[in-house]
Amino acid sequence: MGEWVDSTARAVEDKVTERAFREIVMLPKSHHLLLAGLLLFFVGVQFRVVESFTLNERSSRFVATQMGSGMAQQALWQNAPLRKVVQPPRWLGLALMSAGAVLTFKSVSMFRSE
Repeated sequence: MGEWVDSTARAVEDKVTERAFREIVMLPKSHHLLLAGLLLFFVGVQFRVVESFTLNERSSRFVATQMGSGMAQQALWQNAPLRKVVQPPRWLGLALMSAGAVLTFKSVSMFRSE
């Protein structure tokens, strides 16, 4: 009888620690993967459609100071507007679209297994 009580207590303790672990560590669920996959896919589509982005003055200064170029200090000194044009590579859109498709298909397979 005592052996049964010990095994039951261990089983309850294991379930409690597993539940506490799941509450502490958020495991990705299928709907999380679906959202991430769709977001990545549509950001990739956006990168494929648009050839360049023009940043406003504030974000251009931020990028220039982070990249260490002297353009921001020169523009501040001359008080001229600074607008940086960003041209992402063509392969970036395809990479984001493929990663998004993989995550989306993985989430759909998780829906079926649950």
